[in-house]
Amino acid sequence: MSRWTLAPAAALVTVVLLVALVPACARSQAVGDWAIHDTLRPPPPVVRPGEPPPMQRPPSDALVLFDGATLSHWRSAAGGAAGWKVENGYVEVVAGAGDIETRQGFGDVQLHIEWATPARVEGTGQGRGNSGVFLMGCYEVQVLESWENRTYADGQAAALYGQYPPMVNASRPPGEWQTYDIVFRRPRFEEGGALVRPARITVLHNGVLVHDAVELTGPSGHYQRPPYTAHPDRLPIRLQDHGNPVRFRNIWLRELPEP
Repeated sequence: MSRWTLAPAAALVTVVLLVALVPACARSQAVGDWAIHDTLRPPPPVVRPGEPPPMQRPPSDALVLFDGATLSHWRSAAGGAAGWKVENGYVEVVAGAGDIETRQGFGDVQLHIEWATPARVEGTGQGRGNSGVFLMGCYEVQVLESWENRTYADGQAAALYGQYPPMVNASRPPGEWQTYDIVFRRPRFEEGGALVRPARITVLHNGVLVHDAVELTGPSGHYQRPPYTAHPDRLPIRLQDHGNPVRFRNIWLRELPEP
């Protein structure tokens, strides 16, 4: 007799226990466990990333989207020229000028971007050094001054806005340059528009892994989690004007082959 027939009752109990346990594990990781922007959601632990390194040079196969000199790869998201200020090797948000976006559309990318919030601290919560990096204009990695600045966990620096807080808070103090290194895989849709595979994103904040191939529930939203709707395979990258003078520099990407 095989080992499976020696103790059928024990085997059945084991299977039942495993089936019962798997949904519990899945639920513990589900974004729906928390209401969007729930202020009771625990903030991630703080990790100090150390001193900022020198500005990184792009790899030889990168497309440089901002080299510190011009916004030739960018335009206003509302149409026309980008209205942000370029000086001293960085571009700074001009309040009221609106979001800017790349003139070119992208899908799967490795994106590097450096940013800094104002050294002079003003405001609290979401009103303090707020901006955002939107992959395909839809999927936001939050930019926020999150050094000793309490806000809802899914809206702090490096959060996948409205969905997932970062695993840790790797923020540097106000005024210091910070880095995001993002690997983004776009969502896949059938010809009829049905979702085949959700978007997936990995993020390193100041060299610290904060999201590891996380599947997004859909586009980012403020107090809402919109479902996926079919969109083109390539869309612009957008940077947000949230009214704060956030600075960006050294923006480059590498387009990735189909997985």
